[in-house]
Amino acid sequence: MSRIPARFAANAAAGRASLVTFITAGDPDPATSLAIVKALSAAGADVIELGMPFSDPMADGPAVQWSSMRALKAGMSLKGTLAMVRAFREGNADTPIVLMGYYNPIYVYGVDKFLADTKAAGVDGLIVVDLPPEEDAELCLPAMKAGLNFIRLATPTTDDRRLPKVLSNTSGFVYYVSITGITGTATPDFSKVSEAVARIKNHTALPVAVGFGIKAPEHAEAVAKGADGVVVGSALVEAIRLSLDSEGKATEKTVSAVTSLVSSLAKAVHNVKK
Repeated sequence: MSRIPARFAANAAAGRASLVTFITAGDPDPATSLAIVKALSAAGADVIELGMPFSDPMADGPAVQWSSMRALKAGMSLKGTLAMVRAFREGNADTPIVLMGYYNPIYVYGVDKFLADTKAAGVDGLIVVDLPPEEDAELCLPAMKAGLNFIRLATPTTDDRRLPKVLSNTSGFVYYVSITGITGTATPDFSKVSEAVARIKNHTALPVAVGFGIKAPEHAEAVAKGADGVVVGSALVEAIRLSLDSEGKATEKTVSAVTSLVSSLAKAVHNVKK
């Protein structure tokens, strides 16, 4: 069993949901970003999503868009993202790492080389938001053959006729997008989360993690009551932004701004008894 399903299974056995945290690799600069990633697990993150910086992150709201811009301005690249994972793995062999982003940088890098380098770096899974199931031969199936989980997104508009197609080659977990729209721009209706998760579970045995719009511990606690995992991203990259100085540079507060928020989110998620 790879690290992603193993972590979800261990938390489920302990009667708790998993906290999935997202930051953009290289934000606000590569060194600070690596320091944040290294600190996330100790702060309570169960799975770490690393955004692959991209100039046109169409599914993301302003907070994540700006984090990509900061990372790119600081010189981050897909090659640099993989180097960050390798550096992380030197001190952490247990925490699952998922790369999240868009297909364009992968295509430019070269699919075969990307998959080989990604696996060698210690990545466990991929979320590529702009590749639908109809394009599975492009990346999903080769990724699965390479031993990587390919995590798919389901949304409130993914009906029961569409779900089997979306889930057909999904592995690791299902990422349920709790709102219609882009990241970080609205708060979900938490009363509907359990119902949505139950509907997805009619089609799959995979754990379901819920994200988009979860900004505070009380949000995370509410979602954890009905889901196997809680995904938080925009709130973390916004914590990075608010910690920067007037020139957009990291300060002594940048790492702790993220880890303190993750600690409070983890406490809220893990305290919910399943």
